[in-house]
Amino acid sequence: MAKSKRPVVMKVKGLRKSFGPVTIVNNFNLEVRAGDAIALTGRNGAGKSTVLRCLVGADKADEGEILIGDRPMSETDADVRRDVATVIDDLDFFPDLSVVEHLDLLARAHGVPDADGLVDDILEQVQLVPQSGQLPGTLSSGQRRRLALATAFVRPRRILILDEPEQRLDVEGVRWLADRLAEERRQGLAIIMASHEPELVGKVATRILEVGPKRESADD
Repeated sequence: MAKSKRPVVMKVKGLRKSFGPVTIVNNFNLEVRAGDAIALTGRNGAGKSTVLRCLVGADKADEGEILIGDRPMSETDADVRRDVATVIDDLDFFPDLSVVEHLDLLARAHGVPDADGLVDDILEQVQLVPQSGQLPGTLSSGQRRRLALATAFVRPRRILILDEPEQRLDVEGVRWLADRLAEERRQGLAIIMASHEPELVGKVATRILEVGPKRESADD
């Protein structure tokens, strides 16, 4: 579909975020359409994670505007929450719910049709079927990362925001993730991710944005 015919799902204007006297993000602008995949790159400390945390409302920007469709970003807006799925930190899982119970709870809470079938499919994709009955605290760090990614795939979404999703995944896991995200993009999902993994960026991204003091705009 031509770019002009794809709807704008997120628009960011003049985003600025400081911590104390240090400005981390300054005048960040971004327009994202359905089917876009934006990869944020840059040195450590350049502000990639801060941008993503502001985009999902985890951190409050000092200045600027973030629109999801035509709605201001708000963690209390149910429509906005439904549109945006995110994995930006290690999730705090419920300690007494098993892997499958976590995913089933999320799918049913979001009214997903055939929740059982979807959860089974995602468990197979993230290779957690053998661990489906385990509690999160018993999982390895790589398995916990796969579970975090699975939580984003069992719920409705128009925008997927990921901070270094390749962390703690092995080579096979990174390859699976690249294939999965590329397919999501082809189906019209918008993706914004920070990544240091060349294979993931190369296969998924439609635009690469270097975050840092020299360039913080990607609205072309």
